[in-house]
Amino acid sequence: MAVLDVIEWVDQGSNEIVHRVPEYGSGEFRLGSQCIVRDSQVAVFFRDGKALDTLPPGRHTLSTQNIPILAGILSLPFGHKSPFRAEVVYVSLKEFLDMKWGTPQPIIYRDSDLGVVRLRSFGTYAMRVVDPQLFVNTIVGTQGVFRAEDIGNYLRSIIVQQLTVLMGQVMKSVLDLAVMYEQLALATKTAVADQFAAYGLQLDTFQIGAITPPDEVQAKIDERSSMGALGNLDQYMKYRTAQAIGDAANNPGSGGDALGAGIGFGLGSQIANAMRQQPQEPQQAAGGGQAAPQPAASAPAGAAPTTGPKFCPNCGFSLTAMPDGGPPKFCPNCGNKLRD
Repeated sequence: MAVLDVIEWVDQGSNEIVHRVPEYGSGEFRLGSQCIVRDSQVAVFFRDGKALDTLPPGRHTLSTQNIPILAGILSLPFGHKSPFRAEVVYVSLKEFLDMKWGTPQPIIYRDSDLGVVRLRSFGTYAMRVVDPQLFVNTIVGTQGVFRAEDIGNYLRSIIVQQLTVLMGQVMKSVLDLAVMYEQLALATKTAVADQFAAYGLQLDTFQIGAITPPDEVQAKIDERSSMGALGNLDQYMKYRTAQAIGDAANNPGSGGDALGAGIGFGLGSQIANAMRQQPQEPQQAAGGGQAAPQPAASAPAGAAPTTGPKFCPNCGFSLTAMPDGGPPKFCPNCGNKLRD
């Protein structure tokens, strides 16, 4: 294997944190070899699997002045030019932005308004390496290349665990969570800072994108808000029914559609009217006998005989005869057509 006289790493990947030179195993170096470290990088010098020194940005000549421990390793007969096997691990110190986190499964919470709900949450964070040697020794190990996604899943689990605990402590209703995003984000960042630091990492920013229930629960919340926007439902349905009847009268060609809409919106009122119009149970007379049926009210003197139905066959609404003795053209309650 050729002796490495110049050691450097040009970061060509936006998510690469660590790069080992040589990438697999160790390489042959000698005193006088040049190690180039760029801004936003540090180089950890290893020999025999042990970290000997950390080199900051700049050009470094491998010598006993830069790495004093090499003086006892290299043999003197070769004039300190003897090749030796070692490796250099470059660590990127830049901030890794747009790291994503999220709950893999919905978390169950007790909601004061909706009862038990399942919630998902997701967002982003930014982190960077602040202790390269600790990070390499505890996380990277002997890997030749280490990328942000290689540790992303583990960091995500730390974040989700802490956020889940915090939400359980402060949450009362999912409807109030939006105003607490900033508070929850700050508390989560503080809670996980020590765990990140244990691996030589620093959490710079943490954002909560959203905390949402599943789609079916969101649909129910939308229904509830729509009902609240309508106000008095009974008055609204009566209005729509009357509007449909008027449309049918003014537009005979489209009367069916308008009446259909009116009947649909007025269904609640129709059912209530029909129940109110059910014949009452006859009252018991004194002594336990049934009371005698009340005679039907006699027609006013001079009124034309009634020849049409007295009740609407569609909704049972009581009808008032027209001057010709027949029923009205439309039922005033449901809009049902009674005659031509």
